Amino acid sequence: MSKYQFLNRDLSWLSFNKRVLEVATNPDLPLYERIKFLAIYSSNLDEFYRVRVGTYKRFTELPPEDKQNLRENPDKILRNINTEVDKQQIQFGDIFRNTIIPELKRNNIILVQDELLCDEHHQFVKDFFLENILPHAQPMLLLKQQIKPFLQNNSIYLAVKLFKRRGKKDDDSQKKQRARYAIIKVPCHHFPRFIELPEIDGKHYIMFLDDIVKLRMKVLFPGYKIASSFSFKLSRDADLLIEDEYSGDLIDMIERSLKKRETGSPSRFLYDESIPKEFLRFLKDSFDLLPNDMVKGGRYHNFQDFFGFPNPKYPDLELKPYHPLSVEELKGGTKSIFKTIRKKDRILHFPYQSYKYVIRFLNEAALDPKVEEIKATQYRVADNSAVVNALINAAHNGKKVTVFVEVKARFDEEANLRSAREMRKAGIKIIYSIPGLKVHAKIALIIRKDDKRDYAFLSTGNFNEKTAKIYADHGFLTSDKIMIQEMKQLFDYLENQTPGYEFKKLLIGQFNLKSELIRLIDQEIENAKNGKKAYILLKMNGLQEREMIKKLYEASESGVKIDLILRGICCLKPDQKYSKNIRIIRIVDQFLEHARAFYFHNNGEELLYLSSADWMNRNLQRRIECAFPIHDIDIKNEIIHILKLQLADNVSARYLNGNLDNVLVKRLDGEPKVRSQIAIAEFLKDKEKAHKEKESVNE
Repeated sequence: MSKYQFLNRDLSWLSFNKRVLEVATNPDLPLYERIKFLAIYSSNLDEFYRVRVGTYKRFTELPPEDKQNLRENPDKILRNINTEVDKQQIQFGDIFRNTIIPELKRNNIILVQDELLCDEHHQFVKDFFLENILPHAQPMLLLKQQIKPFLQNNSIYLAVKLFKRRGKKDDDSQKKQRARYAIIKVPCHHFPRFIELPEIDGKHYIMFLDDIVKLRMKVLFPGYKIASSFSFKLSRDADLLIEDEYSGDLIDMIERSLKKRETGSPSRFLYDESIPKEFLRFLKDSFDLLPNDMVKGGRYHNFQDFFGFPNPKYPDLELKPYHPLSVEELKGGTKSIFKTIRKKDRILHFPYQSYKYVIRFLNEAALDPKVEEIKATQYRVADNSAVVNALINAAHNGKKVTVFVEVKARFDEEANLRSAREMRKAGIKIIYSIPGLKVHAKIALIIRKDDKRDYAFLSTGNFNEKTAKIYADHGFLTSDKIMIQEMKQLFDYLENQTPGYEFKKLLIGQFNLKSELIRLIDQEIENAKNGKKAYILLKMNGLQEREMIKKLYEASESGVKIDLILRGICCLKPDQKYSKNIRIIRIVDQFLEHARAFYFHNNGEELLYLSSADWMNRNLQRRIECAFPIHDIDIKNEIIHILKLQLADNVSARYLNGNLDNVLVKRLDGEPKVRSQIAIAEFLKDKEKAHKEKESVNE
């Protein structure tokens, strides 16, 4: 038995989502930013139940002998997940009721719940229901074993208990007659979740659509008296189970699977915890639910709808929009961006700096008569994508364009298929997913004829100009000949899957990524044993792969100091004897930390890689990933400085301990506040200002 312990990946993810929830309590943030984090938390949790919990539920159905072969008991993990989520839901409700609602009220924004409506509002609600909701409301009676309506994924329903009216002695007769049950689907697909009522005396009133339905639902049940009603929703398993398919028409398989996603088996039945037990039991039996499907919630569900919560005082109560910095060196004007890259490698930091330079890079390639060919990967693409438009433009201009489209990008399969068809119509050669392998590398290659240099863009994030406004990533522009030659090999592999390729500069998943990372850790271990300084700094979204974690444990035991900046999943257990030299911090702030960076002290000859790869089982074992070295000393120092700012964060950062707690970073007396995302923005702003001043002096 190994002396090393590992944290469960899904419980560690719940710890991350708890940190997201905690941001909603930060009084230094504008009110609507805090509301947004409640929405993010809810959206995250929905996806977690649809994907991860759905997987565990399939494991619980295995025969006992097969369960023994699993690393962890799925029944136990499910119980632990639901226990933790119950605790978080209590915290969520407390934040919403005791912090957000009173704060809205202080700003004259009233979220109408149990308050009595004034006559004006009562008439508004009545008219709104009759004119708008009534045509879309479809009450359905429930008869156990006879009538079982299909529950749509993540839709909000009201469960209603009612009795037939029998004259004036209704109250007495209810004790003698059998209760009837019905459900109503709240028509959120037709109307906003939040309805603004008429303003009165400078106060703004907003009401849940659910509550409007509740208030007027008696119209839907003539001849019945409503005893009570409670909300619920059902999340369905959304995992398409296609990543490990090795044969058949993968595109056809995905298209067929997408149709089934909304009809998957139940993964969570979320209900109002105040519902009586016998009422809940009736619903459980009516919809053939299992005990581990049942999850307690509050009065309202689908808090991701708070992304659209009306702000009658806009732009007050919200963060000022962030305007990305221009980068003078890449502005160009009449100067070619290729000449700028040929002179020196360039780095872009999103969302601090504008993504328009990536679009310019592709657009210039589309128009340049010397450009012969463009190759790119596509993982998650924006709607009406400027990236896709640039590639289509290139094809229309006679360039040979090849795009590898990864259609197994979860929840983006349909968008990727749609953009692939659009590009194919324009004459672009589309290479679809490789069965059994996911391509996660984010790379583009510009090949020129009769020219000594080709050009490349490599990134830690997707080719997506919309997510680049909120995801913190790095994009690298280079004309490095060896790197480009190896990228040509990688694209050739994606097209033909022929073996025998060798990569020396690039670290490529399925080839040399994992083995080279292990070699670099071993090198730090050797340096520590020889009394030399040994240090590793890794920034990722997730750390799960056990062989890599064991290597980090071994490095820690050997005296290597290790800093980990991990946003989400972490299976490495800190605060143990074998992990005493490992510090883990988690940063959750305005922008989603998405970049991956691997730093090794290397006896003073610092090595730095940027990458698309987390150290998860899927990334290191079942994906084509790309880690690329940063050799330019200025760029290397710039990224290291950014990483150090994140390590110094004492506002948005939290230490992760062995119990998966997010521990506040304590500031010493007199120590300044460091909020790394603001500090990075200021650092890059100062750098750009200094560059402009230098240029003006040279002129």
